[in-house]
Amino acid sequence: MRRFLLLCLLLLSPQGATLHRHHSREMKKKIRELRLGATVVPSSGDFAFNLYRTLASAAPDQNIFFSPLSISMSLAMLSLGAQSNTKTQILEGLGLAPVAGAEEELHKGSQQLLLELNQPRDGFQLSLGNALFTDPKVSVQDAFLSAVKTLYLADTLPSNFGDPAGAQKQINDYVAKQTKGKIVDLIKNLESTDIMVMVNYIFFKAKWETSFSHGSTKEQDFHVTPETTVRVPMMNREDQYYFLLDRNLSCKVVGVPYQGNATALFILPSEGKMEQVENGLNEKTLRKWLKMLTKRKLDLYLPKFSIEGSYQLNKVLPGLGISDVFTSHADLSGITSFSQIHMSEMVHKAVVEVDESGTKAAAATAAILGFRSARLSSQMVKFDKPFLMLIVENKSILFYGKVTHP
Repeated sequence: MRRFLLLCLLLLSPQGATLHRHHSREMKKKIRELRLGATVVPSSGDFAFNLYRTLASAAPDQNIFFSPLSISMSLAMLSLGAQSNTKTQILEGLGLAPVAGAEEELHKGSQQLLLELNQPRDGFQLSLGNALFTDPKVSVQDAFLSAVKTLYLADTLPSNFGDPAGAQKQINDYVAKQTKGKIVDLIKNLESTDIMVMVNYIFFKAKWETSFSHGSTKEQDFHVTPETTVRVPMMNREDQYYFLLDRNLSCKVVGVPYQGNATALFILPSEGKMEQVENGLNEKTLRKWLKMLTKRKLDLYLPKFSIEGSYQLNKVLPGLGISDVFTSHADLSGITSFSQIHMSEMVHKAVVEVDESGTKAAAATAAILGFRSARLSSQMVKFDKPFLMLIVENKSILFYGKVTHP
């Protein structure tokens, strides 16, 4: 089986930053920056929210966690080599309007994002990058190589896919290095007929702007369902947080900032209103929230939790209209002159851990491409029942998840 493997990696960790408070002027600047855009770059529109709903419908009442940024940038990079309807489906699935210049804007936006996120900054680390591993025996289109290098700042590395074990070790070592050892042995079944591996990774390392005290964490009830309760370590801190009560969607939104420009949004639906919130949350709603969030004193209870998600995106993305790339109708002739190539598999894995100091997370997406013969007053807010979580950094949704069972 000949395959083209696409990997996307996301890591979020709380360690290594010096705890400090921002002045109110800096906090206002942070909120202004968040207001500039709340959707994933390079995608636009409601890609993250549509993908979430598709994942949630396939696994009701389960924990969900994924990286919209990782998946969308992978698809955007793949679109560089797609042609005809295959390209159209990818771009439309990402939420791009079919207007002149939209595709160019997509790739230029990706380039700008890569440049911005890799700038040194105080308070936390955030880096984003790409790599392309190619077999020297396989001819890759010059235009595709040039675009990947220029627009996506990708490393291009030769790999001998005739030695699957050696190529697998080379790529896994690269992935482990870029994610500081958090993602290891991601590729497990390379074959001698594989032709290319594309990697996207992001590394994020931060702490809460104001950490929770370990001494305030106590075992409390978490209501998984009205009938099922589990005991969880519940963090607690009374402090100024960003807060919003959305009466239309029947939910409370609490913004807990990290050091730097990143913020975690925790969304607590009213009893029985989870589905209403899930269906109503979109780019427009998130923009409204970010505009209306105000600081107020909260007695916040938030569980320590660790959840993970694993998804076969080749079974999910057709629900968003991205289907041809996984079938015999795929046209990826912009990548290589090899004919009869399609993506037979695309896998995404993500893990998140939230504790008193901050958040740790890692995610990986793998897409396999091969021949068609192949596959205001202090208010208590207690997150003691299923809730949603978004981690937003400036214009990008880094993570999106639902905590049903911590």
